[in-house]
Amino acid sequence: MGVCLAIDIGGTKIAAALVRLVGKHVEVSERMQIRTPQNPDAEALEKALSDVLKHFAEQFDTVSVASTGIIRDGILTALNPKNLGNLAFFPLYETLRKKTDKPITLLNDAQAAACAEYLAQDDIENFAFITVSTGVGGGIILNRRLFTGTNGVAGHIGHSLADPNGEACGCGRVGCVEAVAAGRAIAREAAKWQSPCEPPEVFERFRAGEAQAVALVDKSAKAIANLIADLTINLDIQRIALGGSVGLAQGYLGRVEHFLAQLPAIYRPQIVLAHYAQDAGLIGAAWWAANCEKP
Repeated sequence: MGVCLAIDIGGTKIAAALVRLVGKHVEVSERMQIRTPQNPDAEALEKALSDVLKHFAEQFDTVSVASTGIIRDGILTALNPKNLGNLAFFPLYETLRKKTDKPITLLNDAQAAACAEYLAQDDIENFAFITVSTGVGGGIILNRRLFTGTNGVAGHIGHSLADPNGEACGCGRVGCVEAVAAGRAIAREAAKWQSPCEPPEVFERFRAGEAQAVALVDKSAKAIANLIADLTINLDIQRIALGGSVGLAQGYLGRVEHFLAQLPAIYRPQIVLAHYAQDAGLIGAAWWAANCEKP
């Protein structure tokens, strides 16, 4: 492939870089980062994207964007559109098309991260990436291809069922994995403690062996272990990369593996920690531009 202008739209920042892929070799250059417009509306985001494209003018052959939410028919939305505020139903493709005549590809940010993490693996066919952070998301590679589904929602694995009697999830369902395992869920429960704290301190107390913190982290880890088992038995996943601020927290992977070890071997794929950090969305977006099936 030529040079891809990869853009990663997050809740707090918009990152961009020029990415060149040669086989599994990745070259990332000319990184830039700007703040995502606060309380953004369509006009503010359009200006921010225009600024990025102008900054890289005449330096790229394709544009690929990874964004939070769901991208369906070029429109940005979400399972819970309220999460996007004034950006719900933002015409992402048409906005970019007005600014450039280069080929454009779009995908969800967790799907992009899955593409990047797959690039870091050896020769496997079926792979999944799970991010456990403020929320829980992921991406799925089947037969060496990113599986997005007809409506772009494939990989929203945080909205699989963990506890039918659990907490309400922002998507409108009760008991999603995200409502049990995510950083937001950990924060919600820790706020009820006699000595309340934020998730980073929860993990400090967990590593110190404090029973209340161990129980809370284990609740999250068990939900993720069961999610991994479900993905494995349903999709024949060979390896899973675990990422996100919770997923990468010291000691968390060990607890996930502890609960997986209690299940039959058929439910236990190889688990690795995510390889890429802040560049995962950018690298994955570029990989998708090179490997997605064009119309």
